[in-house]
Amino acid sequence: MAVITNFGVPTDSSAGTTLMPKISYRFRVTFEDLSGATSTDEVTQNVISAGRPSMTHEEVVVDSYNSKMYLAGKHAWEPISIVFRDDMKSNVIKKIGNQLNRQVDHADQHSSISGNAYKFGVTLETLDGANGSTSPTVFDKWELQGCYIANVQYGDLNYADSTMIQVTIQLRYDSAVHSIDGNDALSEKSASSDSAQSGATR
Repeated sequence: MAVITNFGVPTDSSAGTTLMPKISYRFRVTFEDLSGATSTDEVTQNVISAGRPSMTHEEVVVDSYNSKMYLAGKHAWEPISIVFRDDMKSNVIKKIGNQLNRQVDHADQHSSISGNAYKFGVTLETLDGANGSTSPTVFDKWELQGCYIANVQYGDLNYADSTMIQVTIQLRYDSAVHSIDGNDALSEKSASSDSAQSGATR
């Protein structure tokens, strides 16, 4: 019990207690409508690594008499990278190729008139490690909306290298939902209706 109760950072409301962290290798990446396919299980099973979303706010500078004030401007979701194994049946690169073809027909140089025709969804789930007869518990999940492949790298070949061939894609997406315990952690408080901020600087 000493390991559980004596290690950690004590706070005003509790003693120092060890908190179990989420483990980076316990995750799952699923794809919705990637390449127009109904099933993308083989793509999910060949994921090696995946980045998680990051967001940046533009900076609005308000110049005044003797100083500057800074406000949060428009926000943008930064691209993420997902790395895959290039499997022996080429299932992964077939799906990626079909998706790229939806974005631009490289043979005929034809592209769709709307993003809705080729954009897809990606879900990144952090899991507890259960498998088999016990379904895993999802600690939290990111749902990336309006995705398209902005960059693809098909990997290198090398006679002196015994590693597997890896394929890397960079995803650009429009927005993201971060669900924890069934709630969107980014939408629990409304900026437009927060009466407590009614007297704040505009």
